[in-house]
Amino acid sequence: MSLIEVSDLRKVYKLGDIDVNALVDVSTSIEKGEFVAIMGPSGSGKSTFMNVLGCLDQPTGGRYLLEGTDVGRLNRDELAGIRNKKIGFVFQGFNLLSRTSAVENVELPLLYDGLSARERTERARRALKSVGLEGREDHNPNQLSGGQQQRVAIARALVNNAPIILADEPTGNLDTKTSVEIMDLFVKLNDEANITIILVTHEPDIATFSKRTIKFLDGKIMSDERKKG
Repeated sequence: MSLIEVSDLRKVYKLGDIDVNALVDVSTSIEKGEFVAIMGPSGSGKSTFMNVLGCLDQPTGGRYLLEGTDVGRLNRDELAGIRNKKIGFVFQGFNLLSRTSAVENVELPLLYDGLSARERTERARRALKSVGLEGREDHNPNQLSGGQQQRVAIARALVNNAPIILADEPTGNLDTKTSVEIMDLFVKLNDEANITIILVTHEPDIATFSKRTIKFLDGKIMSDERKKG
C-alpha cells in the first residue's frame, strides 16, 4: 500500500461563469520515504495539488488515499487531525509568530495533544536541536536570520513526528547559500529519519536535491522521473 495514492483527481474553481480546471484527472502514488519535487509554471496546478495532499483543500472529484484512508470521506475534525498528526507544513514565508520565541513557535502543534507544558517544551527543544538550532531556542524570529527562521519552521513541522513534510517553495525567501543549507537539511531528514518529503518549487536547482520530479502543466502531470542510482 502506497503512503499516498490519488486517482482521477480533479479540482475546478468557479470564476463567475467560467470553470477553471486546476487539476485534470491526476493519478499518481508516493511511497513512504520518497523525496519528491513538484514543479511547473505559475497556474500549472502544482500548488493546488499540494493543498489537496495537505488536506487544506478538497478536490472536486477523484480519490485521495492517505495510508489507505479515503480522505474524501473524512469530516472537518478528522481532516484537522490529519494535518496535525500526519503532515508537517513548511512555507516560503516561515509563518512564525513574531513575538513568540523559537521554542514556543515549535510547541504550537502540540497544544492540543494533552501534553504537559514541560513535555511540550522538551519535545520542541529536541526538534530545534535536530535542525541545528541548539542555543537559539529563546530567540524571537526577529533575532534570527532567514535561514534560522526556516529551520524553526522545519522543527515545528517535525515536532509531532509526522511521517510527511509538505514544503511549499521553502527556499523562495532565502539566498543561494542558505537555500543549499536548508535543502541539505531536508535530504538529511529524508535519508536518516525516512521522512517523506514533498516539495513544491519552480527552481530546477532546488529540484535536483529530490529523488523524483513530477512536472505539472495545465493541471495535468506531464512527466514523472526518478533519479537513477
